[in-house]
Amino acid sequence: MDAALECVLRQADNALVLGHRLSEWCGVGPVLEEDIALANTALDLIGQAKLWLEYAAEVQGAGRTADDLAFRRDVYDFKNALLVELPNGDFGQTLLREFFFDAFHLPWLQALTASPDARVAEVAAKSAKEAAYHLERSAETVIALGDGTDESHARMAAALAYLWPYTGELMVDDAVDLGQDAMPLPSSIRPAWDTTVNAVLAEAMLTRPDSDFAHTGGRSGVRHTEHLGHMLAQMQFLPRAYPTATW
Repeated sequence: MDAALECVLRQADNALVLGHRLSEWCGVGPVLEEDIALANTALDLIGQAKLWLEYAAEVQGAGRTADDLAFRRDVYDFKNALLVELPNGDFGQTLLREFFFDAFHLPWLQALTASPDARVAEVAAKSAKEAAYHLERSAETVIALGDGTDESHARMAAALAYLWPYTGELMVDDAVDLGQDAMPLPSSIRPAWDTTVNAVLAEAMLTRPDSDFAHTGGRSGVRHTEHLGHMLAQMQFLPRAYPTATW
């Protein structure tokens, strides 16, 4: 696959998969305000995914649409980081996963606004406005839960231990990253991510793990967790079962 196309798909798939995961909270959030906030964040991410997928379809030049790329690719054709495909778990785990992604996503999008590819810069500029709100909200919630009751603190500590090994992949450079010039290297975002994460974890009374181990393979599509296949089976069922259906 062309490096430029794969890089665009990585942006799309991160947003699409995390957006779908957050949408699973719709109607079952712990309180009405959080239920609505999660649904709105999911809509933002899916809207971003649509913009990236439309561009990916143009770059691919095979006559496919954004819907084709979302609903008619198999699991190993997806290029999202493993972090975003993990199950929601409890509310704290969901928000900590979102925070870890947001802490990368905002500076990443800000860096993409300087891309020599005008379309990449345009989508990034639009998406960064939403990402700033996402980061503010997820950081505040992580702090409130980490520095909350004994139970909420214990749940956040457990979520941190579970999610931490999946965070590093967001900032690991590979051959695809090195083979294109429209986007910066993900590793360049590491200092900003570390600064944000360290500050929020400290305020949340959570101890940052000292391990640098990172699960990888999602961004290249060579390895995904079993959870992505189950998620896609639900997400893609209708358009695959009724491929000619229109609204």
